[in-house]
Amino acid sequence: MTPPTAALISSPVENKIATTSAKSKSESCGCSSTKSSKSSSKSALSESMQERIAKHPCYSEDAHHHYARMHVAVAPACNIQCNYCNRKYDCANESRPGVVSELLTPEEAAHKVMVIGGKIPQMTVLGIAGPGDPLANPEKTFRTFELIAAEAPDIKLCLSTNGLMLPEYVDRIKKLNIDHVTITINMVDPEIGTKIYPWIRYNRKRYTGLEASQILHQRQMESLDLLREADILCKVNSVMIPGINDEHLVEVGRVIREKGAFLHNIMPLISAPEHGTHFGLTGQRGPNPKELKKLQDHCAEGNMKIMRHCRQCRADAVGLLGEDRSQEFTKDKFMDMAPTYDLEARQVVHAGIDLLQAELQEKKAKVTNIQKAVETPKILVAVTTKGSGIVNQHFGHAKEFQIYEVDATEVKFVGHRKIDQYCQSGYGEEATLEEIISSIADCKAVLTSKVGNCPQESLRKAGIEPVEAYDAIDTVAKEFYAKFLQQEALLQQAPY
Repeated sequence: MTPPTAALISSPVENKIATTSAKSKSESCGCSSTKSSKSSSKSALSESMQERIAKHPCYSEDAHHHYARMHVAVAPACNIQCNYCNRKYDCANESRPGVVSELLTPEEAAHKVMVIGGKIPQMTVLGIAGPGDPLANPEKTFRTFELIAAEAPDIKLCLSTNGLMLPEYVDRIKKLNIDHVTITINMVDPEIGTKIYPWIRYNRKRYTGLEASQILHQRQMESLDLLREADILCKVNSVMIPGINDEHLVEVGRVIREKGAFLHNIMPLISAPEHGTHFGLTGQRGPNPKELKKLQDHCAEGNMKIMRHCRQCRADAVGLLGEDRSQEFTKDKFMDMAPTYDLEARQVVHAGIDLLQAELQEKKAKVTNIQKAVETPKILVAVTTKGSGIVNQHFGHAKEFQIYEVDATEVKFVGHRKIDQYCQSGYGEEATLEEIISSIADCKAVLTSKVGNCPQESLRKAGIEPVEAYDAIDTVAKEFYAKFLQQEALLQQAPY
């Protein structure tokens, strides 16, 4: 069998790590990324908490560079209606929650997990997030988890819910060792909820208006209390809807923190008219990147850890965050594939990732200043990356930029911005480049493994410096920042 690490890493540094991990195969069972997590900047999480999320790409910002997730679409029914949601069960062209290419039975889902767990050994998390609500489909949801837990003990189980029925199932969740639960909470004021939720269905009755929002709010608060008491990690998702709940989400953050949620994911409203949602059809706009970052920063001031790397995945997403390989594993394909799940081979790959993370942490430590002698400006840089925390993607191949905030003290991930791929065999490239540059107009540089002469010239005209490199993101960002400060100093000294 070809070592699975080969499919994961390609740089010289990473290849050295892959070789080392293969040699230490017998020791890989005890490896974890706790050490690297421990040294993450400004982390307020306990050591035990860091260990619980170390390989969860949605719960750990560091893990999302290295580990993959997959969702299985076994839960079609939903018990609430959201004005930002329109579920689609046979769509391959949209990338947003509630969308799937096909529905699966629990048995089909379990088979798919065992196939992908072998083909993508860095896949560590199996989530059920729809396309409806997992707990509006409890038997299908829990049957799927039971089958996977029995066959793949190293894969973390995770569910995402609106919380309406969660109090009924906390004991069952705990018994199945589902350690990660996400609740979508968009309000703690039912009056605001009336603008988001037209109706809910609870105890076989349909509720509308304020009464519906009051019931949903009460159940969500009860869910938070029960998860805390059961020691189940809880992340809260909130959709930022300008003019409706954007200012209110600061209060949401305060309440969920007091009730034990450890991570708050504030996501932008997706409201394109072609998606057919109520908000999309009525013209409700979503926030722009600056508005989203400002709110996230404000909520972070309340000592709540903010998730900034969410990609608002489809309900059948497969792969690293930022990529979706679901079309490689449609039912007509994966049902004909023999499961290749191999626990020992997966552990070898994970050991290689541990070593890579340790090396990246060493690089990060070398470029991180513990204290600033003087106040230095913060700047944003855009990065093209295929993962692993490295600048390792061609500018023309990128479908998103990762955005980092840099100053003399640290390099901090603050978000991502989706773009249309620049290299499209010449078709529409000029217009695409204009849109790409517009999307990162507030950045001082693009850090990329390679960029052509034409886009280099256009970027510089827009005041964005193209930086070609192949190294750890922190290293490249700090090297650029040092040059940026030098240039700023020279400009200040230059005579007018």
